[in-house]
Amino acid sequence: MILPETRGESDAPTRERVARTLLELGPSTAAALAERLDLTPAAVRRHLDHLVAEGALEAREPKVYGARGRGRPAKVFVITDAGRDRFDQHYDDLAVQALRFLAETGGDQAVHEFARRRVAVIEAGYDKVVADQPELEPAQALARALSDNGYAASVRQSPVGEQLCQQHCPVAHVAHEFPQLCEAETELISHVLGRHVQRLATIAHGDGVCTTCIPGTTGSNPRTSTQSSTQSSTRPHERLST
Repeated sequence: MILPETRGESDAPTRERVARTLLELGPSTAAALAERLDLTPAAVRRHLDHLVAEGALEAREPKVYGARGRGRPAKVFVITDAGRDRFDQHYDDLAVQALRFLAETGGDQAVHEFARRRVAVIEAGYDKVVADQPELEPAQALARALSDNGYAASVRQSPVGEQLCQQHCPVAHVAHEFPQLCEAETELISHVLGRHVQRLATIAHGDGVCTTCIPGTTGSNPRTSTQSSTQSSTRPHERLST
């Protein structure tokens, strides 16, 4: 049932829902958002227009594959960098300053080590998800662990395997200057899935979604009980060390 907005209701909470849903879904049409939120298309468009005017969203022409049908395709709305700033950022200017100091005093290797220790938290979360929900495929479990850490991640099928898509990056502003953070995430994905992966796009470098290709995905969990036993006795930040 599609519900109209209640007269007198504050726009701010609903507008926040629209923006957050768009963040989770990725580029979407007004109709898709209205269906997801159980609001009228007119109400959703009003909020979208407001968010576009604020610079939080951007309307784009959709990509069309194959023959174009009759009529003009509906525009899709995407989160801008300014829009991402509306959501919680775990790292800000202070984090950038701290990493600059670390790079100056400890060199590039120190920044790499920091990045690896940071993603160890996500790895620990992955292990917990696998233990609690063994029915999940490895990529799905990793997406859940990433989402628990603010990445709004999901898994999509592709012709060559799967794609891990992160609609949000809580460290995007920092990673723009320190790509070691993205490199550590890619290393983590490859490590926990037990296969080579390839980063196709990152929010930190201007793309709308962080996309990682997982080729030849079989769906089996690469971690054997022996590996899990060994890792349980290893400190998290040492797991990705060589």
